[in-house]
Amino acid sequence: MTHQLQNLRNQAAKLRRLSQPYFFPYTEDNGWQFLGLLVSLLFCVAGIVLFLVTGLMNGLSWLFPELSGQYLGGVQSSLGMLWSRGWGAGISALFVLGAVVFASVRGQLRHRRWLPWLFLGLIILMLLSVNGINAGITFLARDLTNALIARDGDASYRNLWIYGACFAVALPIRSLQFYFTQKLGLFWREWLSLSLVDDYLRDRAYYVLNPNDEAATNVDNPDQRISEDVRDFTAQALGFALNIFDSILTFSLNILILYSVSEGLTFALLAYATGVSVLMIVAGRKLVRLNNFQLRFEADYRYGLVRVRDNAESIAFYAGEQQEAKEVTRRLATVVENFNLLIVWEVLLRVLQRSSIYASNFIPYLILAAPILAGEMDYGGFAQANVAYNLVEGSLFFIIYNIEALARFSASINRLEGFQSNISNLDPEEWSDYVPRIVPSERLALQGVTVKTPRTDNVLVRDLSFSLGNAEGLLVVGPSGCGKTSLLRVVSGLWGSPTGTVYSPGQGDLLFIPQKPYMALGSLREQLCYPLDQARFSNEQLRAVLDQVMLGKLLQRYPDLDIKQDWPRLLSLGEQQRLAFARLLLNSPKVVVLDEATSALDVETESRLYSLLRDREVAFISVGHRPTLKDFHDTVLELSGDHDWRLIPATSYDFGRS
Repeated sequence: MTHQLQNLRNQAAKLRRLSQPYFFPYTEDNGWQFLGLLVSLLFCVAGIVLFLVTGLMNGLSWLFPELSGQYLGGVQSSLGMLWSRGWGAGISALFVLGAVVFASVRGQLRHRRWLPWLFLGLIILMLLSVNGINAGITFLARDLTNALIARDGDASYRNLWIYGACFAVALPIRSLQFYFTQKLGLFWREWLSLSLVDDYLRDRAYYVLNPNDEAATNVDNPDQRISEDVRDFTAQALGFALNIFDSILTFSLNILILYSVSEGLTFALLAYATGVSVLMIVAGRKLVRLNNFQLRFEADYRYGLVRVRDNAESIAFYAGEQQEAKEVTRRLATVVENFNLLIVWEVLLRVLQRSSIYASNFIPYLILAAPILAGEMDYGGFAQANVAYNLVEGSLFFIIYNIEALARFSASINRLEGFQSNISNLDPEEWSDYVPRIVPSERLALQGVTVKTPRTDNVLVRDLSFSLGNAEGLLVVGPSGCGKTSLLRVVSGLWGSPTGTVYSPGQGDLLFIPQKPYMALGSLREQLCYPLDQARFSNEQLRAVLDQVMLGKLLQRYPDLDIKQDWPRLLSLGEQQRLAFARLLLNSPKVVVLDEATSALDVETESRLYSLLRDREVAFISVGHRPTLKDFHDTVLELSGDHDWRLIPATSYDFGRS
């Protein structure tokens, strides 16, 4: 039992960390303050309802005294009792208290944080209105039934008209409630998605967590967590919160009515609903785990299909359809296997759920049959009790009706909160290998740096030191696996070093170009300007830089710079490498790091691009294997593969000897 309570507390804490920040700034210690605001909102809405109903009834009594007396006498008497016995004054005082509480924290509700509270208030106002109408319908059901049995035509039709008027009023209120709930969910989803994206892209968390390396992190499929899990969480959290509040309102307004009609039926319903709910919660725990697995397996399966689409040409060149089919089929098999377990457990719970609901229908007849047969209760009282019973039953059976959705919601909370915690609170010790020791400097230099693979003991290069002056070129060579690309990651600030210091111009003045350049989503203009603001460059500048890197013919194919295409598929690797050099020229960095960035180009084009770097007096480090590369560099850094290294003048280096 203690373990279950601890799990419940942990789940509640996760839910609060995800939900509170949109409504109120989050700290570990202000949970009670947030709860107090929610209660204050209820006070404000209750006061507004009381004032509106009182004002409306006074206005109707003044304008249509006979009509209001004939049809709304019960409402008027209830209002009179509220005000005469001090309940009205109490609710008014609570309204003032709630307003004062919100006024005291108005500074923390800036930046549109007041908007969700306004929407919540409107939704709660509508819930109160509908539940008030439902409570009144129980009395209408009693009077209508008795009037029909007594064959009183006037009373029957009068109650039917009131019945219809209640539904006519409730329908637009319910519709508006749905609209405002959906809008609030959309606002919340937008805010939470942007917040997660901001955390995911800040401090290179997306790179540090490396979600594609399943052995190194528990953050799988971040795309699904930000898109689908956020969508499901906001919709389900809002839906469950409002449904729970609606159930509490329904229970509060109708339990007294039910108790006034039959005490035995009230206690029987409470005992039955409590027992069945506990049973459903215990039986539904397995569903949470299975739904968690299902979300992950579905995302893995979708990712496998996305990889086929993104690498269609490579797969076609290799004729690798059979192998890809095996991998996709394997991922689909995990989806199907887990879903089969879900089906079994959902069927078992559905049987329990349905049997519980069907059995509850007999309870009013079992309890009330004796007083009706004995003449102690009229049929109108039975009808009123039955309506009130169904309303209270629906509120108490909330868990029973929603056990499967609650299981999916719990799984969504676990995945989304785990993702949020990972990207918001990176452990400095755990990820220290990704934290570079960079000292700002006008030139690039390494002093006593060790290159090692993050989160392992695999040392590639020890005590490396060199300095790169303005317009100088350094060529890095060595056998495969010796750490050439790893060195570039350290130089670029992606990896840290356990020893030594990196002196670098810093972000914006150092640009890395890999062998396969990154092609952003968007237009040709966005490709060229990435990651800078497009407004900085005119069409003439963009066309001129394309001519410089020998991509002028690309403008003949796509003269509109704003056209959006799937550029990685349309452009050859050589064209992509030249486009990356055009991007480099527009960014104008002080230092460029090139990882075989001209491997797909002919020697003449390669010479042209390196000449552009020389003309711009840009310092650059290159990794490459072509002997012609040394003509563009001043120094060669040779890595041996056994932690050692040496610096050699480029004019003295012999590729054949190495």
